[in-house]
Amino acid sequence: MSHPHPELTAPGPLAERGLRIIPLGGLGEIGRNMTVFEYDGRLLIVDCGVLFPEENHPGVDLILPDFEPIRDRLDEVEALVLTHGHEDHVGAVPYLLRERGDIPLVGSQLTLGFVSGKLREHRLRETVQHVVKEGDKLTFGPFELEFVAVNHSIPDGLAIAVRTGAGLVLHTGDFKMDQVPLDGRITDLRAFARLGEEGVDLFMVDSTNAEVPGFTTSERDIAPVLDRVFHQSKQRVIVACFASHVHRVQQVMDAAVAHGRKVAYVGRSMVRNMGVARDLGYLDVPPHTLVDAKEAADLPPEKVVLISTGSQGEPLSALSRIAQRNHHFVHIEEGDTVVLASSLIPGNENAIYRVINGLSRWGANVVHKGNALVHVSGHASAGELLYCYNIVKPSNVLPIHGEIRHMRANAELAKQTGVPNTVLAEDGVVVDLVDGTAKVAGKVDVGYVFVDGSSVGDLTESELKDRRILGEEGFISVIVVVDSVTGKVSAGPEIHARGFIEGEYTFDEIVPSVIAALDRAMGEGVDDNYQLQQTIRRVVGKWVSSKHRRRPMIVPVVLEA
Repeated sequence: MSHPHPELTAPGPLAERGLRIIPLGGLGEIGRNMTVFEYDGRLLIVDCGVLFPEENHPGVDLILPDFEPIRDRLDEVEALVLTHGHEDHVGAVPYLLRERGDIPLVGSQLTLGFVSGKLREHRLRETVQHVVKEGDKLTFGPFELEFVAVNHSIPDGLAIAVRTGAGLVLHTGDFKMDQVPLDGRITDLRAFARLGEEGVDLFMVDSTNAEVPGFTTSERDIAPVLDRVFHQSKQRVIVACFASHVHRVQQVMDAAVAHGRKVAYVGRSMVRNMGVARDLGYLDVPPHTLVDAKEAADLPPEKVVLISTGSQGEPLSALSRIAQRNHHFVHIEEGDTVVLASSLIPGNENAIYRVINGLSRWGANVVHKGNALVHVSGHASAGELLYCYNIVKPSNVLPIHGEIRHMRANAELAKQTGVPNTVLAEDGVVVDLVDGTAKVAGKVDVGYVFVDGSSVGDLTESELKDRRILGEEGFISVIVVVDSVTGKVSAGPEIHARGFIEGEYTFDEIVPSVIAALDRAMGEGVDDNYQLQQTIRRVVGKWVSSKHRRRPMIVPVVLEA
């Protein structure tokens, strides 16, 4: 088994008739999925998603894949293929199209419907779109593509078979094997088996649930639980889920109709996506069921269901604002029921529990995955993955989509079924498929690209570190006036702090040390402002660290008189 290694160097030239796989996101994390295939000098991209920020990303709205390794090769991209419509697979598409606006998009009807709405929101003109369904085949340059139906927590998911002169690659996308799905569309194991008979040279497999034994629970098992929640709720019901989770919205819609309640969407992305899903026939909304959210505010609470965004505790989402009681027309009342119909994405736990506590504080009854079956995963568990390995019988396996622990567990499952070669890679680790064997070929530099307001990529990791220090350790400013003629301190230092315990005399004892250090430095001929600032930073930093055990940001200002 190969392992990614931090000392890997840049990959050498791709062997003739070799296929190169460059993961730019999604390997080592849950989110920002993006993989580049290179063959015969041409590129194919599969997925282009976002990662949602965690608490250690203050002020960050979204995190994108790093396009830098292909930025000067965008004219060689044949197409961008999208496996399904979740944000962690399509959310970064507008940002890529800002760099080359005519990349052809390939995906199912619902997936491209969601993307079209997103492009309009970003004021981008639509590029050429190829709407495909299971069984379809398309060729882009040297890449022959075949599309296979897979079941997931969103309709219209597709696995992608990629044929080149280097062999056959099967990329599962996100999938599970629900045998009684809500839409009747199961993962096409017959197609998996047929491709396996042809000979799958590289199987790229969703790893998210590889640590979970057995088979993933069916979506249908949620319906009785939702029915019970609605039956027991005497006030308003608010259900939070992903804005693209059409299946869950349909289940809530059906339960609302059964209990005589009107439904309203809360959150711009929810309104947009469910409008697309309804228009395309993926969401059945009975007549007179859907009302405007502001209209719902005037209805009796026992007659209302709100379907909201914010199931991951996102700070600016509708549910977070409701929990903080600063939503402009939805206010939690004693006895309301809030259902969090989603998983806990790793890293979001604290934010989610903060929202749960906020809702509970106002008297809401919060139902979540921890206390009721209101969500099931959209990803295959270990039993399903073993099943797939035995059907496909691939020559090589590259686990994708997951944290390191998930991918390692997935690799172990592949080994158990006798897969000859399993390769572990992370974002930026390049894998080459040459003469039927996959192996690590090197590494390209990839990092996080932060979206901060309207700024994309301008925020650096160093600046983010400064934000963390400001938030956690505080800020101290030191202003000193020096006499350039005498080489002595003539005024100050004047010291102020924010986010740091500051009494009237807090900094009195450090003042003489700052003056002495500056006088000594200037006496030794130091007259450069930057070096004098560094002197102040060292003296104050050492004192704060030993006296207060803090490491605040220190901003010295040296003025000449």
